Amino acid sequence: MQTKQVHLIDIYDVMAEKLASGGTSTFNPHGTSMLPMLHDDGDKVELKGINGKLKKYDLPLYRRDNGAFVLHRVVRRPSADGTYTMCGDNQWHLERGIRQDQLVGVVVSFYRRGRHFSVDNIGYKIYCRIWVAVMPLRHLFIGGARRLARALKRR
Repeated sequence: MQTKQVHLIDIYDVMAEKLASGGTSTFNPHGTSMLPMLHDDGDKVELKGINGKLKKYDLPLYRRDNGAFVLHRVVRRPSADGTYTMCGDNQWHLERGIRQDQLVGVVVSFYRRGRHFSVDNIGYKIYCRIWVAVMPLRHLFIGGARRLARALKRR
């Protein structure tokens, strides 16, 4: 089977229409910001439309004001002004001020190495809570691992 890579912007209108009508949409995320959960090698996420407010640990697809699509986790409860604080699982810098109108959909399941995982899975829920709890220490883990890998590569 032949595949073709398509950018989200090219299918955004169809995706938004499908989500607004109660359907789901599946796509392959790209990048490393959601490691170790999502890999850039064929993992897929399934989105549904957003009804109401997101909760802490939800994984929405949103669109930045510059037009870029981002799939990051809600790491704090919504602010008093209704905006969200997001962060990728492989990052430690918080992105604050994500508005409701920027949200496209929220992940309901994902496929990792061909296996299906629901966000209702207890293992996934434990992972989310632990990973968000250690967020203040991520720069030590991730930064330290990167420095170690560079040092080993030089040898």
